[in-house]
Amino acid sequence: MAVFAVLEPPARPDGQPVDPDRVRFVRDGFSWGAFLFGPLWMIRHRLWLVLLCWVLVMAGFGVIYATISVPGGGRLLVSALIALLIGLESATLRRWTLLRSGWRDSGIVVADDLEAAEQRYFSGRAAAPAYDRPAYDDDRTGPALRLGAGGRGGVLGLFPLPGGGR
Repeated sequence: MAVFAVLEPPARPDGQPVDPDRVRFVRDGFSWGAFLFGPLWMIRHRLWLVLLCWVLVMAGFGVIYATISVPGGGRLLVSALIALLIGLESATLRRWTLLRSGWRDSGIVVADDLEAAEQRYFSGRAAAPAYDRPAYDDDRTGPALRLGAGGRGGVLGLFPLPGGGR
């Protein structure tokens, strides 16, 4: 079973709901593409800041190699370890970039493949009561959880909703 992080795009300025086709499912786990073709993988996924950091790190190691005259085997080992780190943390780098761009983390889905993850996420989303995300009151004094259309007070998880009946 694979674990997918679900990320929704930023809210539309006209108040319309987010297009479900734009929801991203980022599979957690090792990425062979990121391991073998790191910079090309970063360009493909538009991870520009990650690519810039990778270039700076590799340039820094190049300066260190020249300064202390590291043999070829040591250079290869360091490059392989950096590539391994990129492969292991590829999903985290993608999620971080999307969250930096204003995307919202909608949770995780466990499924066999991407199609099953999409089906599980959207069927669960349609069946769940329509709660808005936590927002601030008009006077900005503190958080309040509002109920969306068709929502009723009650229990959210094991705890009652704030301000709900006991």
